[in-house]
Amino acid sequence: MKNLRLKSARAAKDLSQDDLAKLCGVSRQTISAIEKGDYNPTINLCIAICKALEKTLDELFWEV
Repeated sequence: MKNLRLKSARAAKDLSQDDLAKLCGVSRQTISAIEKGDYNPTINLCIAICKALEKTLDELFWEV
């Protein structure tokens, strides 16, 4: 399932996939795969993404 909330939060911070990837210590392809729903990130990566985007795990990763 696509993670449109992640993509939206990233865009709201005016960050490219590459910018977010650098903040989290991963590749741009990893961020792309998470947004497309092709990759399920580790909890540590989820936390790093949330910190970079100033969001909670619930806001970005919890299925509603």
